[in-house]
Amino acid sequence: MEDWRQYYATQSMITDPAKYGPFFNALPSDIPALCRSVQGLILHGHWAERYGVKLSEERRQEANLRKVSRQLGRIMELNDSPLTTTRPLESRIVGNCRDFSVFLTAVLRHKGVPARARCGFGTYFIPHHYEDHWVCQYWEANEERWVMVDAQLDEFQRNWLNIGFDTFDMPEGHFLPAGRAWQLSRSGQADPESFGILDCHGMWFIGGNVVRDLLSLNKIELLPWDMWGLMPGEKVQDIPVEQAGLLDRIASVTLAGNEAFTEILSIGDKAKLSPLPGWKP
Repeated sequence: MEDWRQYYATQSMITDPAKYGPFFNALPSDIPALCRSVQGLILHGHWAERYGVKLSEERRQEANLRKVSRQLGRIMELNDSPLTTTRPLESRIVGNCRDFSVFLTAVLRHKGVPARARCGFGTYFIPHHYEDHWVCQYWEANEERWVMVDAQLDEFQRNWLNIGFDTFDMPEGHFLPAGRAWQLSRSGQADPESFGILDCHGMWFIGGNVVRDLLSLNKIELLPWDMWGLMPGEKVQDIPVEQAGLLDRIASVTLAGNEAFTEILSIGDKAKLSPLPGWKP
């Protein structure tokens, strides 16, 4: 079985930069500086108007590119400067939290650093609400721990949200992996209706993110709206007992330490995590 360090230090079919890989060589290795570089390439579609940018529907569709290689192609179409150059807001590719996290993951893997995108919920966007969100984890070898980074939050967003913690090494509790959200809701410690985004919330949505997080740990970094077979149906009220039990197990595995690596890879087969018809990488 492949070592988990080697596994997370190599690209997935989603994070592989393909012919654009050499463009990553000039990017910094220092995490704060690297995040600033990523922030200078991507504009979050939901934040655009706060920056004073009005996006066309065509530009918003850039959030569907999925693969980092395709994103890099579009980035260079908009502005062919080196990736270390901060683009004007209008020349940045349009994305979302998933894209900041996956892009950072791709760069770190290119540099040989074990990294993975994580799907869950942020506590720091709306008071008393757990917002659908993605972050990046990388392995800090000297300290032998996974470090959680929110690559989306630039200085403007940190000030807007009044962030008082280190977004480059986030303390536990500010971001909840989807498995933890599932456990809190299943045990009655949290209201499942407080987890989600816009008009999408509740156990079905949390369950969907549990699957997205598991797949990301298997290096299948979905778009936030991709649907795969095990995910509960949209806005379903009652999740079948058997499906809920399997999601219980998946939640536990995704929250475990590195010792759970083998099961993380194997539980996908047990759960029959096949994509729905029409899904393309």
